[in-house]
Amino acid sequence: METQLIEIVDVALAGRSYRVRIGPGLLADASHWRSLVRGKHVLVVSNTTVAPLYLDALAKGLDGLHWSSFLIDDGETHKTFANVGRVLEALGELGATRDACVIALGGGVVGDLAGFAAACWMRGIDFIQVPTTLLAMVDSSVGGKTGVNLPAGKNLAGAFHQPRGVIADIDVLHTLPQREFRAGLAEIVKGAAIGDADFFAWLEDHADAIVRRDATPLVAAIARKCRYKAGVVSRDETEQGERALLNLGHTFGHALETAGNYSEILHGEGVAIGMVLAARLSERLGMASAADTQRLIALLQRLGLPTEPSRTHSASRVLDLMRLDKKNTAGTLRLILWRGIGKAEIVSHVRDEDVLGVLVRP
Repeated sequence: METQLIEIVDVALAGRSYRVRIGPGLLADASHWRSLVRGKHVLVVSNTTVAPLYLDALAKGLDGLHWSSFLIDDGETHKTFANVGRVLEALGELGATRDACVIALGGGVVGDLAGFAAACWMRGIDFIQVPTTLLAMVDSSVGGKTGVNLPAGKNLAGAFHQPRGVIADIDVLHTLPQREFRAGLAEIVKGAAIGDADFFAWLEDHADAIVRRDATPLVAAIARKCRYKAGVVSRDETEQGERALLNLGHTFGHALETAGNYSEILHGEGVAIGMVLAARLSERLGMASAADTQRLIALLQRLGLPTEPSRTHSASRVLDLMRLDKKNTAGTLRLILWRGIGKAEIVSHVRDEDVLGVLVRP
């Protein structure tokens, strides 16, 4: 593929700025990432699905370093404290010093868990994100959120720990199952829905090509979403204000994921459904029009994403789980809603009956 397909997005943070590199051939060409490793010890954290496909290619760039790998099983249910402990034990066995580096080779589960372990080891060592899913490329690998799930809810334990860099090699998406690929598209739509109406229209125009995984529009879409998120993160790193907008659909989506024990729906599917529910709630509150909701539903469906929650779980159960969301304050629901495409905002003191009104549909 042509080198001009490579895009670079800068995440500007005081003293901790880094780059997101997006394009083909980045994993096998260590010139794109080897300089990010400052010490001699490297632990590659991956999973049992990704490692057989891409660990050897990464390992070729680790010549001369003292490195080892640690693998977890694949799936959201393995993003646990127990596995963080095992990663820390692997760092100890490696003899990792304070200039050691953790490389997260995998999707969002691997990236979140590996980053959290890196934040804990000696109170914080370097890590590099090498996302292998579209969802991780456009969302979890950028911005420094790390953590694990608890029985009470998703990502309730974690830390902000920025990576040294992000290497998003689109070649790895060739082996990504279609359902996983489509789940990643939800996060791209989310970025447009929050604050970029022009991007939303661009996605409507290029939806079919993106679903086909055509390289040029795919790289463009990933870069535009990452650039938008990088701008938000640079202005509000620890989610004191604007960064909370990036959670459009997440309060609903996380609750649906938790209700299904993290095994019924993928994160991106939860986000897609959650965005539709947030849009319907915005309609109910008189904030936005039904026309915008229908545009959102139409785009998500063209991308092959679900737009309705399962009826397996009661609305009251989902509402109870939504109350555990980290954006809530003093026990009141605080949701990200919108005033139409590209105009998201934080809304506090949302009434239970209004939430139930969109969860319970005829």
